[in-house]
Amino acid sequence: MTPDLIRCTAREIRSLLRNGSVSPKELLECLASRISSIDSLVNALPTLCFERATQEINDQDLSKTRLGGLPIVIKDLMAVSGVRSTWGSKIYENHIPDASDLLVERLKKHGALVYAKSNTPEFGAGANTFNEVFGITRNPWDTSRSAAGSSGGSAVALATGMAWLATGSDLGGSLRNPASFCGVVGLRPTIGRVPADPGDLAFDRLSVDGPMARNIGDVAMLFDVMVGRDHRDPLSLYSPSESFEAAADARSAPKRIAFSKDLGVTPVDPEIATRCEKAANRFADMGITVEEAHPDFSGLQDVFQTLRAVSFAASLGPFLDSHPGVLKPEIVWNIEKGLALKGEEIIRAMMERGKIYARLTKFFEHYDVLLSPATIVAPYPVEKRFVDRVGDHEFSNYIEWCSIAYAFTIVGAPALSIPCDFTAEGLPIGLQMASRPGNESGLLAAATLFEDATDWSRHLPVEPNQTTPHDNQITRSVPPSTAT
Repeated sequence: MTPDLIRCTAREIRSLLRNGSVSPKELLECLASRISSIDSLVNALPTLCFERATQEINDQDLSKTRLGGLPIVIKDLMAVSGVRSTWGSKIYENHIPDASDLLVERLKKHGALVYAKSNTPEFGAGANTFNEVFGITRNPWDTSRSAAGSSGGSAVALATGMAWLATGSDLGGSLRNPASFCGVVGLRPTIGRVPADPGDLAFDRLSVDGPMARNIGDVAMLFDVMVGRDHRDPLSLYSPSESFEAAADARSAPKRIAFSKDLGVTPVDPEIATRCEKAANRFADMGITVEEAHPDFSGLQDVFQTLRAVSFAASLGPFLDSHPGVLKPEIVWNIEKGLALKGEEIIRAMMERGKIYARLTKFFEHYDVLLSPATIVAPYPVEKRFVDRVGDHEFSNYIEWCSIAYAFTIVGAPALSIPCDFTAEGLPIGLQMASRPGNESGLLAAATLFEDATDWSRHLPVEPNQTTPHDNQITRSVPPSTAT
C-alpha cells in the first residue's frame, strides 16, 4: 500500500481518512519509510518528530477535524513546541521552544499532524537552501542543482513523496522559487490573508506564510485551514464566505490575461522566457484573451532593497553584537545596509511603494491575471550561493536575481508558481500567476484551468536523480556582490 499512498494527492488522502480506508498512524508509517529511503540523497527534512505526532493521535480524536490527521511538514522558520526549531542558524542550533507559532496552532486545531521540519537557509535569507546547522538541500530532479529557497526543504519533500502538504514562507520569492525549481505549487497570499506571529514589525511586513503542495487543489485545501482572523496579528484578515478549495474547483475563467517575459525588471534566460510564453498561450487556446503587458514597476529595486534592509536591521540587527561572526555574510550585509539607511531614504522607499501599488491597481482593472516566469533561470549548480548574472547582466547583490518574484511582494499581491514545462535538460520550469490583492479565489480558479490543460503534476513524486557524488556543505566565503 505504501507506494500507492505516496502517489496519492493530499485530497485523496483526506478522503481515505474520512472513509476509514487509512489511519493517521498508517500515513505516518508510510512517510517514515519514504523518508528513510530518500532523504539522505536530498537533505530536505533534517528534523523529524514522529513520536510527537503519534502521541497526538493517541491523545485526541482527529476524525472530526477538517484534515482528519493528515500529516504536514513545517518549514524551520516556524516554532513547533517540543521540537528542535533552528531557523537554520547556529544561534538556535539546539533550541527547543515551549510554544508553537500561531499558524502551527491553527493547523493543529484543524487536524494536521506535524511530523517533520523542512530545511531552510539561515533565517530564510537567500534563494538557495543551505545552512551551517544542517547543510545543503538538493534538487531531486538533479541533485547537483539547487532547490532554490528559502522554502527549499518543503518543495523537495513534496516533489519526492516525503510529504503531501507543507508550509512555506515568502519574502522575495522564498516560496515561489523552490516551487518552480522542484516542479510543485507554491502560493504567496495577500499580506494578512494567513495570520502570523507579528514580530517586531507588526504593522509593516514583507514576508508571508503560504501553502505548498503538488497541485492546485491540494494547495487550496491547505490554504483554507491556514487563513482567518487572529487577534494576535493586527494585519490578519477574516476568512471569505466561499472556501478557496471550492473556488479552485469552480474553474471560473478569467476574461483577460496579461503575459510578460520579464515584468520590465530583470533579464530572463531565453529558454525560460520562451517556454513560459508557450505556457501562457494555453489560455489563448481556451478562448481567453492573452496580451503582452505588465504594470510599471519603476523604482522596484530601491523600494525592495531598502525595505528589506530595514526589516533585517530591526529583526536581526541585535545578533551582530550578541553573536559576532555567526551570521552568514549575506545577512550581515543586509543588516549593515539597513542600519546605514537615512530617514529620507526610507521615506522615499515607502512613498514609491505606494505609487507602484497604485499603478498595479490600475493595471488589474483591465487584466484579471498576470503571467510571467516564476524564476529567471533553471535550477543552477548547488555550490553557487546565488545567481550572480544572466547573460551579460551582472546583478548588484545576492537577492536581485529574484526581482521577478519580489515585484509582487512590495504590493502585497497574491502570486503562485505552477509547473509549466521542462528545460532541454529535463529540469522543471514554473509559471508565475499573479492577481490583484485579495483575489486568491480568482487566481486559484485560473490556475486550476491551466493545470487541467497541462497536468504537469502527473510527473510527481520523483526519485532523486543523483548524477555525481557530492558532500553536504557549501563555502562560507563572502561573495563579492554582497559587498555593495
